[in-house]
Amino acid sequence: MPSTNELWNSDSEQDWLMALQRYWSFVKPTHMKIEKEFDSNNVEEIAKLDADKWYEFLREKYFFWKYTAPNRYKTTSNHLKKYLGLGDSLQTLFLIKERIFNFDKENIFVGLTTACEIRGLGTAGASGLLSVLFPFHFATVDQFVVKALLEVEGLPEKSALSKMNPEQLKITDGVILIKILKQKAKELNHEFKSNNWSARKIDMVLWVSSR
Repeated sequence: MPSTNELWNSDSEQDWLMALQRYWSFVKPTHMKIEKEFDSNNVEEIAKLDADKWYEFLREKYFFWKYTAPNRYKTTSNHLKKYLGLGDSLQTLFLIKERIFNFDKENIFVGLTTACEIRGLGTAGASGLLSVLFPFHFATVDQFVVKALLEVEGLPEKSALSKMNPEQLKITDGVILIKILKQKAKELNHEFKSNNWSARKIDMVLWVSSR
């Protein structure tokens, strides 16, 4: 397995495909079904969800997928549960969904800011939700991505990366990270004469390479 730096600079699509395939070996058996579902990107069906189903999707699917540690899932989903029994709070959550599906997907800052309004989601969690919904526009950016990118030599954003707190990423950090991953996907698609590489796939590769 090439180092993160070697892979980042590799012009071999086989290297990238092997790294992407390796991601699946790290998926817990309990999460494989939801991983496959998200990988199929059924965004049109998610867009049709009503307020109750949107809440269920977040609690039972997205939060379960993002927060794989049981204690972390419990903590974050408890924040989400606050939408229950509070008048029209589920409608408030639904309106956030409507905005998520209707903003300009090139505006990373607006996307992250909107998704962060969901109880329980910080920058990392918000980026994950957007990457599941819009994989060519967003990537899941968290401490593992920061750690991996810091290993890449000559990255223009290295100074900005070194100033980030990987475990408490700001929205502005998220914007920088997602831009890096989107640009890399664009470069790979050009290099390999493909349209298969997305920002989301780059984050999957980096998540593995940082381990």
